[in-house]
Amino acid sequence: MKENIIKDKTFNFAVRIVKLNQYLVNKKKEFVISKQILRSGTSIGANVEEADGGISKSDFSHKISIAYKEAKETHYWLRLLNATEYIDKKIYDSLLSDCNEICKILFAILKTTRINKKT
Repeated sequence: MKENIIKDKTFNFAVRIVKLNQYLVNKKKEFVISKQILRSGTSIGANVEEADGGISKSDFSHKISIAYKEAKETHYWLRLLNATEYIDKKIYDSLLSDCNEICKILFAILKTTRINKKT
């Protein structure tokens, strides 16, 4: 079976987001932003997985587009958690770095898919 880097990265990121959610709820007693980042952060990988099973190039592109938007939303929630001091700088920097990398990969896939769609 062929390795799929974006599927692996988004799955591992989702695991980290679930653990972040548990930390925010159990230790910081934060229930609103934690739910938002849980939803968006785990949705990235779910949409990548759906894209992988897409029935057409258009379907694939649409799901990758959604994954990219969810990654950008997750980026926002991470910034907010850092600015409000719910997470420390080390955790923030690590998660933000992963999120930025995922955004770049998804955007590159999206650009390639859209270019190939035109030809």
